[in-house]
Amino acid sequence: MTADWNHITIHFAHPAYRLDECFARRGSDIAHFQSWKREDQRARIGEAEVLVVSGFWDNALLDQAERMRFIQVCAAGYDAFDLDALKERGIRLANASGINVNAVSEHAMALVLAFTRKLWDARDNQKKAFWRGMISDIASREDELAGKTMLIYGLGAIGRRLAKLARAFDMRVIAIKQDLSTGADAVDELHGPEALQTLLPQADVVVLTCPLTEKTRGLIGEAELAAMKPTGFLVNVARGPCVDEAALIKAFGKGTIAGAGIDVTTVEPLDPSSPLWGFDNVILTPHTAGETRRYEENVIDILQENLKRLAAGRSDLLKGIV
Repeated sequence: MTADWNHITIHFAHPAYRLDECFARRGSDIAHFQSWKREDQRARIGEAEVLVVSGFWDNALLDQAERMRFIQVCAAGYDAFDLDALKERGIRLANASGINVNAVSEHAMALVLAFTRKLWDARDNQKKAFWRGMISDIASREDELAGKTMLIYGLGAIGRRLAKLARAFDMRVIAIKQDLSTGADAVDELHGPEALQTLLPQADVVVLTCPLTEKTRGLIGEAELAAMKPTGFLVNVARGPCVDEAALIKAFGKGTIAGAGIDVTTVEPLDPSSPLWGFDNVILTPHTAGETRRYEENVIDILQENLKRLAAGRSDLLKGIV
């Protein structure tokens, strides 16, 4: 079944983003509605040709989605989708690649700065109304970024912008990328994935900005953490499974690394019993690196552009096509 792209219904499915309201403000005459809960999405999955979704997706929904012809993922990640099953049903899928380049790169840099300037320690002291005195122990003081080395794993749009931010702080930036034909201009050194173990001991901070694939699942494990500097920090704004959490918890117990900034975890929300909550040298953010006040507008910009291309019969030119 093919879709008449001039007469479609759009189903927005998200627990927080006000996508339906944002789309309505654009003045489009396309029918649309929003599901705020999983059970509502499940109940109405068969009512629309277009689904705009993030977080709610379940591949079992495909059996009920007889009208669906296009899925716009309102995030960069799309590992939850069974691409073969979508192709078999003639459903096109596009992610929102590039939508959160500024947000995620800035969040990663904020975590780096928070560790360097010991902001988590200051916040804890503030809650206790404790004015910390000057520190005699040099190793315990705040630090400066100039001259430090950042290792970025994944030099896509987010990684490139993070490299630009880090270099503005006079950091040395080395990066790992699958395709070495591009990206060398953004960093001081560019290497393939096979160089990870040799580069880790050089890094003062390791930042993951890569997609989750079979090659990056468990990317940072016990051996990689052991190879890092004991004064080094790990920042993960990629996907939770890129890091072996059990190995990370073990490393904290051994003092293998100095700390970690974690925006993503293997299971989300993070279980209240996880030891990660209790480490003083961990900064946890609840998968909010990509969130900004402009997020809905950015999603609708991409959606409308893709709908125009579908209506023109140019599905080969979809933005963020997977």
